[in-house]
Amino acid sequence: MDVQDLKVFEAVARHGGMKRAAEELATVQSNVTARIRALEGDLDVRLFDRHSRGVALTPAGERLLPYAHRAAVLMTDARRAAKDDGHPFGSLVVGSLETTAALHLSRPLAAYVAAHREVDLVLRTGTTAELIERVLTGELEGSFVCGPVAHPELEVQTVYHEELVLVAPPGLGAIEALSARREVRIVVLRAGCSYRQRLEEILARRGIVGLRTLEFGTIEAIVGSVAAGLGVTLMPRGIVAAAEAEGRVELHRLPPEDGLVETLFIRRRDGHASSALTALIATAAGPAQSVAAE
Repeated sequence: MDVQDLKVFEAVARHGGMKRAAEELATVQSNVTARIRALEGDLDVRLFDRHSRGVALTPAGERLLPYAHRAAVLMTDARRAAKDDGHPFGSLVVGSLETTAALHLSRPLAAYVAAHREVDLVLRTGTTAELIERVLTGELEGSFVCGPVAHPELEVQTVYHEELVLVAPPGLGAIEALSARREVRIVVLRAGCSYRQRLEEILARRGIVGLRTLEFGTIEAIVGSVAAGLGVTLMPRGIVAAAEAEGRVELHRLPPEDGLVETLFIRRRDGHASSALTALIATAAGPAQSVAAE
């Protein structure tokens, strides 16, 4: 078994078939089939069950797949490390919460791109849960997420502090007034959004349960829906301050244990921190204390 075997195995597992994996790997299907059979022979286990629509991982294949992912990440990091002479260059793919990108990153990213013209920067947004998973699998070199994050494979650095506020249509008066309503709707991003989970917990502690959920894909849509009276949401104050000043929404301050959160930058503990990544963190946050997630 070698790294190329694991690469072929991962492609077949991801595509659920030999043909599509062969197309991605720029080879013929017979070569892929032969590599998989050789790998199964070497390991003396069956990795795939064959069926009319393709293949599905066996329990042994499920156990092997995380190691194939780790091998791919390790090879990518090895190439980066060998080529990295301390001068930022090449591709850099990082993630961010949409709120963090809107509130904090516009100016730092503009400064970074101007200072490091040899770096091809890609910023991908998602929920905290999605971004953590993408960092762990190596799809992202790192990401800005909402804390706390506790994972033994991740290194965590605090970069920003946020004040979250409950955002409601004008006229609510107090958060407790929600408990008197027959139906309470929350307007949120998709599942995996840390603000969504926190909002549900904040309301539950006040006896407000049985929530109806409206999901929207952008901050603008969420704020607009709250302004239209469709429900309440939870956002960083800086994101919704303008809407409050315009009289479109009202903001309700929360106690520190509910409203104060940290925005973290996470990356794999065992991954190579490229010069491009190190320069980005320095530009975005300046000196910060790095701590290991326990």
